[in-house]
Amino acid sequence: MEDYPKTIFEFEKSFTTEEECRKNLYKMRWPEGFCCPRCKHRKAWVTKRGLYRCANCDFMVSVTAGTIFQGSRLPLCLWFRAIWYVVSQKNGVSALGLQNVLGLKRYETTWILLHKLRTAMIRPGRERLSGTVEADETYIGGEHPGKRGRGAADKSLVFIAAEDKDNKIVRIRLQRVVDASANSLIPAIQDSIQPGSVVRTDGWNGYNGLAAKCYKHFVVRRTDDVGENMHPLVNRVASLLKRWLQGTHQGAVRKSHLDYYLDEFTFRFNRRTSRSRGKLFYRLVEQAVTIKPVTGNNIRGGHIGS
Repeated sequence: MEDYPKTIFEFEKSFTTEEECRKNLYKMRWPEGFCCPRCKHRKAWVTKRGLYRCANCDFMVSVTAGTIFQGSRLPLCLWFRAIWYVVSQKNGVSALGLQNVLGLKRYETTWILLHKLRTAMIRPGRERLSGTVEADETYIGGEHPGKRGRGAADKSLVFIAAEDKDNKIVRIRLQRVVDASANSLIPAIQDSIQPGSVVRTDGWNGYNGLAAKCYKHFVVRRTDDVGENMHPLVNRVASLLKRWLQGTHQGAVRKSHLDYYLDEFTFRFNRRTSRSRGKLFYRLVEQAVTIKPVTGNNIRGGHIGS
């Protein structure tokens, strides 16, 4: 059974000291007991420095090694308070807002911390959308007249997939793409949508060839003008995304870092019906210990893998 704080009072009680934070992190990283990252052995000795030494191969590892907390000079108490605050804000939080709450001196420290948390918001190996899915693209960066891919040098093109159940959105996937060609859109669909699903698109030729990739392609409109007569579900997601970027972050999002914000919006949107902040806190920490470490230099240079 998942043991997570239900209220802020339970959170404060369980994450007061560094020792308590490390114990809780241990349970979330190794819920079935220690597992050596090198040989998968289940038994370890704790050294005087607080490291876990594998009883089989002598490999030593800390509870934060191999997670987003690796190498951080910030105390775990502060990390966990940041996570609780981030998931408690319905519409997200800016780096400046988080800096004021945590009392950190340097804005860049908070900015990097927040981006590290955003990298953990997308679970590795997550399930793709399935069933009936609407797919289209939108430009981020202002109103864009004209055809796809024309005059959009200062814009970012974002692929949107919305899982449809009885005309209601279940889950979404967002992905920045280079352009609206088939070479960009087809891989985005393969990353986001399970083969065999019904994919509803417009008549843009960038979606041609979906049937050859084992999708049931249904064209709902023939016009290929961006922003006109968009699918209702995708249009709703695009509108909410732009409003969120403008409202929470005042539109101050660089192209090279847009993917981080798309990951956060996806995390929040797909969990919008959750009534438990504690469970969201648990999920984010749980995912934070399953992804590879991210350095400040990685983040400054843009989204990992871009």
